[in-house]
Amino acid sequence: MLKFYYHPTPNPMKVALFLAETGLPFDLVPIDTAKGEQHDPAFRAINPNGKLPAIVDEDGTAVFDSTAILLYLSEKTGRLGAAPEQRGALLSWLMFIGTGLGPFSGQSVHFHHAAPEEIPYARNRYMKEARRHYQVLNDHLRGRDFIVGDSYSIADISAWGWVMRAPRVMGEDALADFPEVARWFEAINARPAVEVAGRIAEGIPFKTPGDAASLRALYPGNYA
Repeated sequence: MLKFYYHPTPNPMKVALFLAETGLPFDLVPIDTAKGEQHDPAFRAINPNGKLPAIVDEDGTAVFDSTAILLYLSEKTGRLGAAPEQRGALLSWLMFIGTGLGPFSGQSVHFHHAAPEEIPYARNRYMKEARRHYQVLNDHLRGRDFIVGDSYSIADISAWGWVMRAPRVMGEDALADFPEVARWFEAINARPAVEVAGRIAEGIPFKTPGDAASLRALYPGNYA
């Protein structure tokens, strides 16, 4: 059975939603990043980058990075991909999210909420880039129900994983400035699978980061 290495953060939540939508059987393997479990040699053998999520398929194939996992599972199952004529658009929007909207959102969160000192340039840089990416997505969604073509796909799942954290990235009323994203997000968030994905690790405790040990586990390069 597929093993799903999970922590309750935006990128693993994308895979959780795909699994909930498709009903694929899996074994959940919680990895507590605040405890440093992502640095264990056994996990590093699966993902040398030491990040979540990762999967190991039943044939032993290991895949890491949320975009790679979504593509792999979509192609394997034939589910939630795009029509052949939409393949270019699907890849483009997946990479837009995976290399732009996601990372800039994550860095905005880091410099506003986790960095040990205020760095105005970094805060401004990542906040403005996060907002710029949201504006690109907002403009694209005008007149559309989904990011690619006329149907729900892994592009929507990928974006949902980060848009659910928009208040953390840009402030409590973040989506008020991006009404098309807000409309789209409300529709995706109403899907029954979203509730299922949200309960995927119900009852499993994860450490809340904030103490010195967790900061060293999460940002080891800062303490080398």
